[in-house]
Amino acid sequence: MKLQIKIDGKTYEAEVEVMDEAEGQPGFAPEVSSPATSQPAPAPGAYVPAQTTILTSAAEKQYCSPVTGLVIKVNVKPGQQVEPNDAIIVLEAMKMETSIAAHHAGKVKSVNVAPGDPVKLHQVLIELD
Repeated sequence: MKLQIKIDGKTYEAEVEVMDEAEGQPGFAPEVSSPATSQPAPAPGAYVPAQTTILTSAAEKQYCSPVTGLVIKVNVKPGQQVEPNDAIIVLEAMKMETSIAAHHAGKVKSVNVAPGDPVKLHQVLIELD
């Protein structure tokens, strides 16, 4: 599939391949499994809010990094009780912030990172009991 992108008035073409789930990276479990879709890019200069992403293990007790980047803020500590939608950690990748929120109530078992730490894609950041 060919796509075009316009940046600062210059048009660039790229070829992309849509992969089946079986061809994806092992260990990656998206929150919702759905077919790939394309959406038009926002207009130049348009405001695009930071995306809130939640990735968990099969046991739904581990919160993993959806990006390679830096930890900006850790809002929880071991033993702390969290409620659904509580912002538990904020990451930065390519000057964009990604907030990870709790998707269910629970008690924080461990926090494996601190502000300023680099993180890799799918790295376990926080575990709940």
